[in-house]
Amino acid sequence: MASESKAQQVIYSIINPLINLLVKLKVTPNMITSFGLLLNILAAIIFIIGGEQEDRSDMTYVGWGGFTILIAGLFDMIDGRLARIGNMSSDFGALYDSVLDRYSEMVMFLGICFYLISQNYFLSSLFSFIALIGSVMVSYTRARAEGLGINCSVGLMQRPARVVTIGTSAMLCGIFYYFVGSFDPIKLSNSPIILFETITIFTLPVTVVAVLSNITAIQRLNHCRTEMTKKN
Repeated sequence: MASESKAQQVIYSIINPLINLLVKLKVTPNMITSFGLLLNILAAIIFIIGGEQEDRSDMTYVGWGGFTILIAGLFDMIDGRLARIGNMSSDFGALYDSVLDRYSEMVMFLGICFYLISQNYFLSSLFSFIALIGSVMVSYTRARAEGLGINCSVGLMQRPARVVTIGTSAMLCGIFYYFVGSFDPIKLSNSPIILFETITIFTLPVTVVAVLSNITAIQRLNHCRTEMTKKN
């Protein structure tokens, strides 16, 4: 297993007491993984309900959706840790985790895309869909490479980074709205081009995820090409 970052070590030191409790309660990693999927479905439902609201400037649902995504991401960390500490690791468990992670991510982006389209943020919804494509391809490239015997965990925008970026930005957008409220969009001179509005706190990071996730997928593809060339 690759060495853990300092951030991961800090997080694990916080959640380890919870992990030990779950082991004593005989909670399985697959239960935690399943609950994480349910939380992402809940996040999608929150975004969908928010998309149906008439007040376009109300970011309350965006904030709660982001908070739910972050909690779901925490459970995504817990299941793997629980499997290791509780000696419950299995090949099927790893497969189950990977499959449900893909479902979780696609359901999450479904809710986000629905919200942005419903509230007439068409360009942002397009970048959200591109982020979904990049996220799926990052995971697929790694899985396909590892099936060929190549370690392929390179790249910046891996799943934890995507979840934290999207969840945190959505939650901050809601917090900003709660304390500051809505305001007139900042436009470029007299043009219709909007430089900043409250939703930008959320949509700009989504755009970053869209760009970097696809770059990460390309990096992994290039990494595989290099590794295959070495073998030949």
